[in-house]
Amino acid sequence: MRDTDLRETPAPDVAAGRSIAFYDLAPRQESFEAALTRGLSGPAKSIPCRFLYDEQGSALFDRICDLPEYYPTRTETAILAQRADEIAELAGPGQVVIELGSGSSVKVRLLLEALTTPAAYVAIDVSGQHLRAAAEGIAGAYPALQVAAMCADYGQPFALPHFEGAAGRLGFFPGSTIGNLTPTQAEGFLRLWSGRLGGGASMIVGVDLKKDAAILEPAYDDAQGVTAQFSLNVLHRANRELDADFSVDAFQHCARWNEALSRIEIHLISRRVQSATVAGRRFDFAEGERVHIEDSCKYSVDRFQALATRAGFRPRACWTDEAGLFSVHWLDVDG
Repeated sequence: MRDTDLRETPAPDVAAGRSIAFYDLAPRQESFEAALTRGLSGPAKSIPCRFLYDEQGSALFDRICDLPEYYPTRTETAILAQRADEIAELAGPGQVVIELGSGSSVKVRLLLEALTTPAAYVAIDVSGQHLRAAAEGIAGAYPALQVAAMCADYGQPFALPHFEGAAGRLGFFPGSTIGNLTPTQAEGFLRLWSGRLGGGASMIVGVDLKKDAAILEPAYDDAQGVTAQFSLNVLHRANRELDADFSVDAFQHCARWNEALSRIEIHLISRRVQSATVAGRRFDFAEGERVHIEDSCKYSVDRFQALATRAGFRPRACWTDEAGLFSVHWLDVDG
């Protein structure tokens, strides 16, 4: 999509003094039932990874982040903490911080604490309930900060709020979430955001680095089996919400490194010939048949910076940990 193809809604103004401005842009999301039945109907079965994060799935993912094998969360957090002064110097005062996907707010608080008099914080997420809670937490912690919450799909075109007196915009996309996109999708996504942020703006992106399979595979298939529980929970969710009858124990979690495509590929594998009914529809599974649920692409620093450059950004800084596990990129909008 070219920048000129974007048809954005008029940008709302956030009134000074309002604690939280909430914008419900009614993001259109395919229902769990529709996505699951569609994904299981094709020759290569799949379940979109966004449905892993119901209440139980989110709790399991929080446990994953504390596992010894799962390095991304703690490594990125450490980089942000260690490089806070450099980040603040690059940003300058008066920034509007725009977080894509309002998570636990730990990382964005590190950023807000580091910046000099940030002007505003904008949280963007498709989950209105989670979004409100995250925005209210930030507003309570930073009473002088203008806070806006936008219930929207950050991969779709829309206008950002306008804040009087702001010096610039700083996008924040941590967690290596960009790795869940294919490189082509990631380039298109960054192109959308270079246009949305506009000239003079910048973006901080967390990117997991390519490394040995001996490190990567345990990060997605830990010894305690928490990641397996997380993946299999999507079948439990179908049983709870869609009157499905999956024999969850008849599937196993599998995470493997694909060197040729530079990504971790996660599947649920049927342990035997079986069938399951979802919303009144029957689906058959062969022994060993795979159900794809997620990919996580890994990059070298040079490869990601080349991708960002094609998408309309100018790489300005990159920080990594000593072990070379993870990277945090500062990108300026080119022109």
